[in-house]
Amino acid sequence: MTVALEDHIEELRRELNCCDPAERAQIAAELELAQAELEVAIAEQEGRIDSKPPF
Repeated sequence: MTVALEDHIEELRRELNCCDPAERAQIAAELELAQAELEVAIAEQEGRIDSKPPF
């Protein structure tokens, strides 16, 4: 899962450098979300957070 997220992040970074101003905010938001998802996935793999709900 993390490899796919890393690939997606790299793709978004490339798009961010070559997009028009109207798309820039949307791509930046999507990039931020993908980076957050990657951090969560890594934390789950390392056992720093529990992926199960508390209930």
